[in-house]
Amino acid sequence: MQEAKQTKFTDWKNRLKDRHMFSAVMIIVILLIAVIIIGIYTYTKQREYRQASENSYNMAFYELINYVEEIETYLAKATITSTAQHGAETLSNVWSEAKLGVAYLSQIPINTEGLSNAQKFLNQVSDYSYSLAMKAIDGKDLSDQELKHLEELHEYAVTLKETLNQLSNEINDGNISWGELTKEGTKAFAQQVSNMSTDSFGNIETTFDDYTGLIYDGAFSEHMTNPEKKGLTGEDIDENQAKEIAKKFLNAQDQEITSNGLSENGHVESYGFIIKNNDISKNIAISKKGGHIVYFNSYREIKEKKIPEEEAVKIGKKFLDEKGYNNMKETYYLVQENNIVINYAYTQDDVVVYPDLIKLKIALDNGEILGMETAGYLNCHQERKINKNIISVEEAKQKLNKRIEINSQNLAIIPTEYNTEILCWEFKGKVSDNEFLVYINAENGKEEDILMIVNTPNGTLTT
Repeated sequence: MQEAKQTKFTDWKNRLKDRHMFSAVMIIVILLIAVIIIGIYTYTKQREYRQASENSYNMAFYELINYVEEIETYLAKATITSTAQHGAETLSNVWSEAKLGVAYLSQIPINTEGLSNAQKFLNQVSDYSYSLAMKAIDGKDLSDQELKHLEELHEYAVTLKETLNQLSNEINDGNISWGELTKEGTKAFAQQVSNMSTDSFGNIETTFDDYTGLIYDGAFSEHMTNPEKKGLTGEDIDENQAKEIAKKFLNAQDQEITSNGLSENGHVESYGFIIKNNDISKNIAISKKGGHIVYFNSYREIKEKKIPEEEAVKIGKKFLDEKGYNNMKETYYLVQENNIVINYAYTQDDVVVYPDLIKLKIALDNGEILGMETAGYLNCHQERKINKNIISVEEAKQKLNKRIEINSQNLAIIPTEYNTEILCWEFKGKVSDNEFLVYINAENGKEEDILMIVNTPNGTLTT
């Protein structure tokens, strides 16, 4: 009897164990099925997202090509127009097409020096054509120099169009994938470009290596390419002297340095050098006349932004002071890939001198100065004789639109499209939700210029 009870109890335990085992197996199977379903769903959504991104990038790229082709056509027409009225219409078309081209170029998901220079070119084409259109609207004919500038711009537009079409063929042939470039970043871009049969992006960079610009890519940036090079002072130096200046400027006395010889950068004769430190290379150009820094540039990956823009501005100002560029004031900036590019303008007697411009590129992880460009400063810098016989700020305010709410005012020297300078009262103000800069001639009260301030997540820009 006792044995029978024991047997039943054992059977009952085994059946219970089997049920538990079965339940556990079922739970595992259900979980596996759920994981597979979620995986398939996630993969499908990611694939749809990648395809949507590819379509978006392709659309932006082909729209860019279309606008560059239109710009090239209108520039060609502008060079042969015989009437101010027709010139105004054609140049207005160049202006609007270039603005739209910049908008689509900014949607392309990679950042290289070549594309940056192409964007700079389009910005300057837009601004220059607008200034000439305004002149033509006033019934004034274009000068021989202005027509020559348009011919030069047309040549660059032709080359840019051809290069973009070449790049379009690479995309159509599957040699470049926007998705891969977005995912892998600069390394993937460099690898793909090196494997391409024609280095299309490299061609864009080569195209604009000697492009000096006509107007600006920020408020009054690089507006004047003065043939006198007023900031280029001092005696001529040789290559060895230039090498020592480069080493000292970059604190690279013990590092390997290679010479690229004498060349012309923005119509400034300069000695070029490459300084290597571990895997990082820095390019620097020293002017033959006077031994001035023309530019330097370096690149490294910056994974994390740790420094706010306000602190970067102070770092840049301190750097300029230490290098002997005194009385510089920050104006506008742009953040790209955890770098910040800041425009600093010279100030004299509390007057902001926009033509005397220096740009700095600063890393936002540790504040390292990664680049510098002094074209505006070398072109224009000098001590000005500033007119004291000017209208008062209150008189200047009377010239403003009554709707503008003024936030600040100061004196500024701005460049014109005629390679001259004007002393103005600069008013920063707001109408509704839009911010503006208005420039009133400090000598005669004429409204000289209006710029719209655009505050973006990446910086402060003007249009």
